[in-house]
Amino acid sequence: MAATIPCHYYASAATTSKFFISNNAHSKRLTYPLSLTNARGFRGFSAARCSYQPPPHYSELQSKDKGNSFSLKQCAISIALAVGLMTGVPALGLPANAHTTSPVLPDLAVLISGPPIKDPGALLRYALPIDNKAIREVQKPLEDITDSLKVAGVKALDSVERNVRQASRALKQGKTLIVTGLAESKKEHGIELLNKLEAGMDELELIIQDRNRDAVAPKQKELLNYVGGVEEDMVNGFPYEVPEEYRNMPLLKGRAAVDMKVKIKDNPNLEECVFHIVLDGYNAPVTAGNFVDLVERHFYDGMEIQRADGFVVQTGDPEGPAEGFIDPSTEKTRTIPLEIMVNGEKEPFYGATLEELGLYKAQTKLPFNAFGTMAMARDEFENNSGSSQIFWLLKESELTPSNANILDGRYAVFGYVTENEDFLADLKVGDVIESMQVVSGLDNLVNPSYKIAG
Repeated sequence: MAATIPCHYYASAATTSKFFISNNAHSKRLTYPLSLTNARGFRGFSAARCSYQPPPHYSELQSKDKGNSFSLKQCAISIALAVGLMTGVPALGLPANAHTTSPVLPDLAVLISGPPIKDPGALLRYALPIDNKAIREVQKPLEDITDSLKVAGVKALDSVERNVRQASRALKQGKTLIVTGLAESKKEHGIELLNKLEAGMDELELIIQDRNRDAVAPKQKELLNYVGGVEEDMVNGFPYEVPEEYRNMPLLKGRAAVDMKVKIKDNPNLEECVFHIVLDGYNAPVTAGNFVDLVERHFYDGMEIQRADGFVVQTGDPEGPAEGFIDPSTEKTRTIPLEIMVNGEKEPFYGATLEELGLYKAQTKLPFNAFGTMAMARDEFENNSGSSQIFWLLKESELTPSNANILDGRYAVFGYVTENEDFLADLKVGDVIESMQVVSGLDNLVNPSYKIAG
């Protein structure tokens, strides 16, 4: 199965040739950049292609008008980013005559709307469908502690102290508005978390007074977990209707968490690791629901890591000719639509990339900002062909910066690894997923097909 980033530029027929991954029957022709393929031994992101073979000089590129025009500058940016992403992938290098021009890279700044949020927990908190300024004013200074701790030694504690005082003041001043914002059915639980948050901030102030720098980060994480819990308790039901054509699919109407236990081979320092993954059904109910349903079927248990190149980690391609999950009830591959939620929208877009919709500057609710961003792979030419292959993004470089990542709006992000994410970089092809287990939120899964299958 392959996932692609089209660029809407092409070469003339006179310059066209074809590139194949030809090591087995699963091989697929690559005509778009950044393909995720199911060719055995070559899964994940492959060499950059931009709807032309081989890549021509920029003077040969022509624009395809599709509703809104896609400028040469934007294509050049995509080419530059895609070329940069192929680093470390020797199997499919660009031909010798392929090149990019350096001036396109500074123009990436036009895509960036502000300092990127890279912490997965923060991304999940801001992705919640709530509008309560009071709790956000508590959240922000607590998150700012991370930057304060970048100062060396105990001097950092002076900044941390200011962060904590700001958060405490915001909580005291805004507590009534925060409680008012809690969903009625969750109010008791939300108030309990607020009380724990208040007590925890007092404890953090004592930690600062004792100049115990090492104890700050764990306490910060605890407090932000309380904040996130309060914010989730503000969500009253599911905020929109999934389109009718997808309504009978497994849907995750809320959040869920999965623990993925991986057996690590050939690593004397790490034998196994449990990765904690938070899935966001508020912004990707179809994609997250499909995954939870497969986890409950034990689809991934015993499966190997199939791609690990320092840029992505990928798995989900079953043995045999199938490219995804075969639904026993239909004996056909179950596929799901491309699903992208955009800031300012009330429900996701389905079946089209943001580029195809002409939304070039739109910001996704679940961006590829965090190490361990989890997304669905798909066929290179079909937006609605996701099934079971999943990947986690690892690498960020000046070619793929947060908030200007060419993956955003083209692949469906549906969760983040929130614990032990750094160890994803230690995974290698052949490491085995011993188990995946839903540890919370299973009650948010609607239409679970695994129950029907028994």
